[in-house]
Amino acid sequence: MDAFFASVEQRDHPELRGKPVAVGHAEERGVVAAASYEARRYGVRSAMSSQRAKRLCPQLIFVPGRMEVYKQVSMQIHEIFHEYTDLVEPLSIDEAFLDVTHNKPGIELAVEIAKEIKRKIRERLQLVASAGVSYNKFLAKVASDYRKPDGLCTIHPDQALLFIDRLPIEAFWGVGPVTAKKMHLLGIGNGGQLRQCSLEMLTAHFGKMGSVYYNFARGIDDREVEPLRIRKSIGCERTLERDIDMRSSIIIELYHVAVELVERLDRKGFRGTTLTLKIKFHDFSQITRSATGREELTTLKQILPLAKKLLKGVEYDGHPIRLIGLSVSNPREERSDLHGVWEQLSFEFDDTSTVGS
Repeated sequence: MDAFFASVEQRDHPELRGKPVAVGHAEERGVVAAASYEARRYGVRSAMSSQRAKRLCPQLIFVPGRMEVYKQVSMQIHEIFHEYTDLVEPLSIDEAFLDVTHNKPGIELAVEIAKEIKRKIRERLQLVASAGVSYNKFLAKVASDYRKPDGLCTIHPDQALLFIDRLPIEAFWGVGPVTAKKMHLLGIGNGGQLRQCSLEMLTAHFGKMGSVYYNFARGIDDREVEPLRIRKSIGCERTLERDIDMRSSIIIELYHVAVELVERLDRKGFRGTTLTLKIKFHDFSQITRSATGREELTTLKQILPLAKKLLKGVEYDGHPIRLIGLSVSNPREERSDLHGVWEQLSFEFDDTSTVGS
């Protein structure tokens, strides 16, 4: 979906239409959860601090998020998806892959299904979606982001390498700012330059992801659309009201996060053996520390001491902490679980046709 949270707010509140809108809180410690396209023209982006967003766009209008509404809209969107196929793999609260190789209406071309889905979302929900159509997940995802907002991009197999050659390395799935910077230092600025790199060179610099980048540069992605997903982890995090670097204060905040984590684990019935501590500092840099044991982590008595032990490996003296997070992962037994949230709808059809929605 295009600017999903903000678009829902503009739909439900006509006075916000055509104006720069941010979903989030405007206070000093607030963070932008989503920004309308009017706000994005000023450089406002999700995950940006509210204070910076207001400096970039003084007329920015903040509205509180309504997650239950967004979840309901997501369900309505997925009802439309399932009119065409039950092979729907959610990525986030408004993004999913669809395999429409064998679709319910028997439509021959995936691009025609993408057009129909976009039209139904607009007519029924008064929202705008972008779609990408190609023969695998990687290309469909890239295509879905290529012509936002209200975009529809098809990458045919015979055009894939030419498209990839011109694709900025930042647009590759799995390449974040840190990896992109490293790529540039290695002289890799686009897909064509990436394809000139050997598998050995890429794995030496990027580990297991090196083989993924090697295949992506060649238009190769053999992953199937998986309608059921195994839940890999459960976590929670807390942005502090003020930056702190006193151990006593940090331990108190760590305790509150651990209590919330235990409640979530119990509510979801999740069991894992790895605990990960996430720390974000005042300058927005962040680190993680993990530990894996033999016992499943289910209680505060287990989790809090291990979290404190991980904290000992974090240097925060003179480097105040802004956010603390904890998560449990590495379940012993794989359990199928519907992954029920999405983000920026991208249709990915497989020809096998994958529609990234």
